[in-house]
Amino acid sequence: MNITFYDMIVVGTGGVLGANARFYLSRWVSNRTDTSLPYGTLAINVSGCFVMGLFMTLFSTLHLTESMKLLVAMGFTGAYTTYSTFEFETFALVQDGQFWRAGANFAVSFILGLAALVLGVFTARLVTV
Repeated sequence: MNITFYDMIVVGTGGVLGANARFYLSRWVSNRTDTSLPYGTLAINVSGCFVMGLFMTLFSTLHLTESMKLLVAMGFTGAYTTYSTFEFETFALVQDGQFWRAGANFAVSFILGLAALVLGVFTARLVTV
């Protein structure tokens, strides 16, 4: 598969949009919750899983263009989700001896992320029926 300059612009555009959406939503959630768990990161990861499930199902069902896949799946969602931040924050909780909180952060993020992904898939299927 050849990578073109156009492809890089499309991915970059999605990345700019995703990174800014991540910044805004994370700050918005963090300003409205306590700091016992990284709720901003949780909100990003769960909503990012939903977007990925929704879009990838729509992509395969509606036969969207490869450019749309690059824009949303690679660019937007790639910059929007925060898995590395999630891992770092979970590790920081472990280092601080907060094992219960680290386990809760891991379990809740995994369960809600998977549920959001499935919800995205089912939502896309309902839209395309």
